[in-house]
Amino acid sequence: MILPEFKDFVASLPSHGGRLLGIDWGSKRMGLAVSDDLQDFAFPRANILSKDVMEQIVEIVVAEKIVGIILGLPTHEDGTDSDTTRQVRNFAEKLAVTVATPIGFIDEKFTSWEANERNPRAKLLDKHAAAIILQDAISMIKKVKR
Repeated sequence: MILPEFKDFVASLPSHGGRLLGIDWGSKRMGLAVSDDLQDFAFPRANILSKDVMEQIVEIVVAEKIVGIILGLPTHEDGTDSDTTRQVRNFAEKLAVTVATPIGFIDEKFTSWEANERNPRAKLLDKHAAAIILQDAISMIKKVKR
């Protein structure tokens, strides 16, 4: 179930917490990050090839008991959709058919740049960008729940 409004995504989450999955979408590979059960911290998990992503996401959702999925949404600086934004939304639609977990979006402008600043020696920054996306979402969830 895709919940484009972040407050609706937050409302769909269980009150007891649970792990969240953050995804940094890419046409060639995607970065993944998972939160702890209390939704305080985001931990980079893996970079996976985009062609293999659905099966691996289902495995993670089941094994980690994921209660919500956050996708980074790359928009133009003025907030309008880019071609990549549309590809991420299409991916979310396919993902929603595959898993019953609520899916939300968060603006991901500058996450790759920030991941590079934090991890300048890393060659593949996708999982670090996913952790930043998820950590930003965790912060927003806490604000919405106040």
